[in-house]
Amino acid sequence: MPDTEPTVVVVDDDVSTREGLEALLDAAGWSVRTFGSAAEFLAWRGTSGPSCLILDVGLPDLNGLDLQDRIADDRPEMPIIFITGYGDVPMTVRAMKAGAVEFLTKPLGEEILLDAVEKAIEQSRIANEQRSGQRDLEARHASLSPREKQVMALVVSGLLNKQVGYELGISEITVKAHRGRVMEKMKAKSFADLVKMSASLGNLAAQAQSGELH
Repeated sequence: MPDTEPTVVVVDDDVSTREGLEALLDAAGWSVRTFGSAAEFLAWRGTSGPSCLILDVGLPDLNGLDLQDRIADDRPEMPIIFITGYGDVPMTVRAMKAGAVEFLTKPLGEEILLDAVEKAIEQSRIANEQRSGQRDLEARHASLSPREKQVMALVVSGLLNKQVGYELGISEITVKAHRGRVMEKMKAKSFADLVKMSASLGNLAAQAQSGELH
């Protein structure tokens, strides 16, 4: 079974900091994973549930800001809360521009940190739901036949059934039949719903127009 409970991940080379954060977060009811280096964290398989990363800037093996860049594409649903014993404006600006939730200076205020974790987990939860929804949408689109993908692309572009039929060299009745199956397979409740789905799919539907027919 995949992990679904929220997880707070702590990456800090200082043992006392890790243990202190683990105790605080555990007492607040969070599931916690701790790592002493960037390498240990990168070797972790991750979690499928909502998560956030409390990350020390001054790690010995890989700078925290560089680690942020490293995982930006691989773990976009894991918001980062930076912690540091020293901080400057350029460092903070870089972290925040790259999407960090907070940049906190040690010693950490417990309430501020817990508020940041709450915010980050909610952000992760929303991102996970959006990603899951997008995967489901892409799977439904992939279930369409090549002809159905063409019909969907032309219909959402604004063409009438008669015009779609002319473009594809098929009858209007056949277009209506394909359109009905598209609505059913895509689970679209209305034409407007189908248009929104097409927009979410990006170029997938448009690319189908130039695909081979079977």
